[in-house]
Amino acid sequence: MLLDLIAILGGAALAAAAVSLRVVKQYERGLVFRFGRILDQTRGPGLAMIVPIADRLRKVNMQIVTMAVPAQEGITRDNVTVKVDAVVYFRVVDPIRAIVSVEDYPFAVSQVAQTSLRSIIGKSELDDLLTNRERLNQGLELMLDNPAVEWGIHIDRVEIKDVALPETMKRSMSRQAEAERERRARVISAEGELQASDRLAQAAARMADTPGALQLRLLETIVQVASERNSTLVLPFPVELLRFLENNTSRKTAPSAAQTAVDTPGPESESAASPGIKERLTSAPEVAALEAQEPEQQDRPTVRAANRLSPVRQSRPPAKDAG
Repeated sequence: MLLDLIAILGGAALAAAAVSLRVVKQYERGLVFRFGRILDQTRGPGLAMIVPIADRLRKVNMQIVTMAVPAQEGITRDNVTVKVDAVVYFRVVDPIRAIVSVEDYPFAVSQVAQTSLRSIIGKSELDDLLTNRERLNQGLELMLDNPAVEWGIHIDRVEIKDVALPETMKRSMSRQAEAERERRARVISAEGELQASDRLAQAAARMADTPGALQLRLLETIVQVASERNSTLVLPFPVELLRFLENNTSRKTAPSAAQTAVDTPGPESESAASPGIKERLTSAPEVAALEAQEPEQQDRPTVRAANRLSPVRQSRPPAKDAG
């Protein structure tokens, strides 16, 4: 009977130990509530003993928690609609305040992060969201850390993950970037042309001082062209020589044209310079004979004298008198 009693007491002790003993992990802290009132001393990692029925142990995770903030849609200060999502890293530094001050601290941190993210979107411009993310992350972290300190929570860092833009805004930004790249390319090309023109001006000045350098450059160009396997050889022809030949040709042509115009009179001058046949004939019988012969000589060809006189028609020899 004594053995049964000992066995009963041993079983009761084991049951009491099982009820009163708790294991706290390395990354946890234990809070003891005795009759609903929290004790000031927290239980560290290891084996923790509590009073059965009177005490209740609650474990708090002290690790860094990674929480994704859902994408928040908002309008920036320059009236652009965007969607921004972020991620928050926080951990509990005061487990008593984290359990007593707020009902559900992960949910509370999530809601504060969403509202703070919306506020940051409204206060910032689109260029700041795309380029100055470090400054926005610091501002968002500061906005989250103010209420979290009262809850015994420390915000390690806040990162903005993505900024979703409308399709129209993406196309506009792509056109803007393309125009900017084209502008830079043109500026660089213009600067290169300017530098090249300066170098060419210096080279031309030196070649003008030494004419032999220009000949050497010409020969080098010919060698470069002839090095390639082609059957065409291009030689530069000076423009000054063409102008010289043109001027000389025009000077020789002008006097010859003027002389030709002087030597060849017009029909009016010929008619004015050449006296008529009637004027040459002074006697009246000759005039009468000429007037009688004119109707018969209209269909005959006209022969022009070699000395450029008036035309004289060929007439038949006068008939011999019968008597």
